[in-house]
Amino acid sequence: MADEGPSLAISPEKVCFLLVKAREFDVKDAAADPGDSSNASDDAMMSVLEDRADDPVVEEIGRFIGALNEDEQIDLVALTWLGRGDGTLDDWSTIRAEAARAHNRRTAQYLLGIPLLADYLEEGLSQFGRSCEEFELGRL
Repeated sequence: MADEGPSLAISPEKVCFLLVKAREFDVKDAAADPGDSSNASDDAMMSVLEDRADDPVVEEIGRFIGALNEDEQIDLVALTWLGRGDGTLDDWSTIRAEAARAHNRRTAQYLLGIPLLADYLEEGLSQFGRSCEEFELGRL
């Protein structure tokens, strides 16, 4: 049997779901008026594009990552580092081992703090020869 290279503990579909959510999070802007008492319909729904503490996208990402098992969380961090250029696919075992060593209960907060998370995940996934274009995200 030929060596097929490294494999992922997390499914590409899950990575792509997170990638889409990370892009939603990335378009957020700082809250223009945190004390504003108007409602979303009064301000033409502009507040949905503001970064707020009770952001439902952040909550959804946090719940999604929190529901992943430890190996899947480790792969997300390692994929992010791979996509960021911290190594190549040949270095996967080393990158993943470092992600495992650094793993803690704050994976969601850590990943949300990375400004280009979606881009890094997309690049990391592409190094495995996978793309989000091949999945229908509505089926997750």
